[in-house]
Amino acid sequence: MTEAATARTPGTPCWVSLIVHGLSTTRSFYADLFGWEFVPGPDQLGPYVRALVDGKVVAGIGQLPPERHLPVAWTTYLATDDADATAETIRSCGGTVAVGPLDAGEAGRMAIASDPGGAVFGIWQAAAHIGTALAGAPGTPVWNELVTRETSTVCKFYQTVFGYEAEAVVSADFDYQTLRLEGRPVASLHGVGHALPRDRGPHWMTYFEVLDTDEAARRVVELGGYVLQPPQEGLGGRMATVADPEGAAFTIIRSTEG
Repeated sequence: MTEAATARTPGTPCWVSLIVHGLSTTRSFYADLFGWEFVPGPDQLGPYVRALVDGKVVAGIGQLPPERHLPVAWTTYLATDDADATAETIRSCGGTVAVGPLDAGEAGRMAIASDPGGAVFGIWQAAAHIGTALAGAPGTPVWNELVTRETSTVCKFYQTVFGYEAEAVVSADFDYQTLRLEGRPVASLHGVGHALPRDRGPHWMTYFEVLDTDEAARRVVELGGYVLQPPQEGLGGRMATVADPEGAAFTIIRSTEG
């Protein structure tokens, strides 16, 4: 387990957050599943807590206003040195900025955007809050992947906005690209064509590290969640796609390095 680097290269996934209808019950679910503890976070957008592993912040959970009935999903945030400039670039490249840029107290400056395919993501200009502060421990985000229809067009968008280098997997039946910054893999794009869930559309998927994928999947169900894709061996380790009781999907993975 390591503390995450304090300086984030622009484009690096640096934070994940979830906005839900029932903050208290969602906190209990993730506390039981991942062992998270919680501390209050900025409340500019309503009630919000930060999740801790070993005293280090790893994720955020907020609460939707009662009158708002939006889909519940984990949001991946990508680092930027200038949220306003990045927001303008997103717009000029065919994306949409739905929220912000705005200040989150002294924590930093953020915006919520979507790429040309409709996948939602955040951008984060760090100030007091650098983002996820621990890597490699159970309960921490370990990877972020864009699940989309096809990767070629949307890859150009992310390359232009964030300066990624893209490495494609050459295969007739597998549409996959790894995004790199300074030679280091930081995220991936996965084109699934007609297999894209109709009720979700293109979306960013957060992977969380667990000690035992099968046991964690069983625990998800016991806690009122759902298994969307049963445990199976993947490129990075044994993984399963699950959802919490409000339907927010995420992937649990036991890394091959664990």
